Amino acid sequence: MDELVALARRLISYDTSRPDPIHEAAGFIKGWLEARGIEARQDWVRDLPVTFAEVGKGGPCVVLHGHVDVVPGYPEQYEARVEGDRLIGRGAYDMKGALAAILVVFAGMRDTDGVRVRLGIVADEESEEWDEKRGSDHLVDAGFVGDFALTGEPTDLHIGVEAKGVLAVRLEVSGRAAHGATPWEGDNAVLKAIDVFRSIESLPFARQSSELFDRPSINLGRIWGGDALNKVPDRCVIDVDIRYLPGQDSAMICKQIAELPDVELLGHFARPPASVDRDSSYLAALHAAVAPHHTDAPMSVGRDGSSDAVSFLRAGVPAVEFGPLGAGHHGPDEWVSLSSLDSYRQALETFLRSLATED
Repeated sequence: MDELVALARRLISYDTSRPDPIHEAAGFIKGWLEARGIEARQDWVRDLPVTFAEVGKGGPCVVLHGHVDVVPGYPEQYEARVEGDRLIGRGAYDMKGALAAILVVFAGMRDTDGVRVRLGIVADEESEEWDEKRGSDHLVDAGFVGDFALTGEPTDLHIGVEAKGVLAVRLEVSGRAAHGATPWEGDNAVLKAIDVFRSIESLPFARQSSELFDRPSINLGRIWGGDALNKVPDRCVIDVDIRYLPGQDSAMICKQIAELPDVELLGHFARPPASVDRDSSYLAALHAAVAPHHTDAPMSVGRDGSSDAVSFLRAGVPAVEFGPLGAGHHGPDEWVSLSSLDSYRQALETFLRSLATED
């Protein structure tokens, strides 16, 4: 447990919302693996590192997947602290605590026969780059796949069998300029942009639900408008973050948005929802491994965030999200439960060893 907590704190100490610390953290991880006799290599996607390693031999192959990057935080958030059962810091829950446990479990499997374990760590899961080439796609395109993949996103020790897709849209809302002293003579594009966002929340796709989700998630992330204090703005640009449901179509959502008055779709980026076959034998084995760590049975859950598991799913590899208990990811008081982190480590190890086949 001491090694696990120390490793999690070390990973949290890197401000991996920025490129240089991302490279430093990836270098530390590579060195940590090599110090334990595990060969690791790194490729680069958009100048960001993708770390690969493999242990074990024979039998089925499982990919343990994670990301080292985080959203921006305040300087003090990179100084992890322990309060009771909570390890607090940027990325503790999403997902450096889980990544530390994955590393410890992976290293512990290095001499195991009957199961192969692959480790893939990316640095752009939180990226806003509107680019189809992502670190996780590179893993898959490089043939770094297996019979099952597990990514350590936060799930509170339940198993994420579905995740929403992400659709990021940039919209321009047009208005009419006027003097700031006579705003009634203009048509304020900034105020209209707020109305456009409210209209998006009322579109048909926004009122749909599915088995594991009661609705899509829609967030107004950025807004730019106005070029002078004494002028009614005639142009406003907004970025809207939409997490859409399995079964929904991103092109149809874009079409509904583009039909709103005085709106031009400037660009968009989409990654599809994730959904795994509930009858997978690997899923059953994972349920059995985590069950002793629940007072009730572990549940199959849907995650509101988008998932890099989709990179593996599109290649025909069953993939889920599975992570420890915590809260506050992307917030000011992000934390992961230390006892849950240890349970997570034990469950991962039990799961992997249960798959080992005899010669």
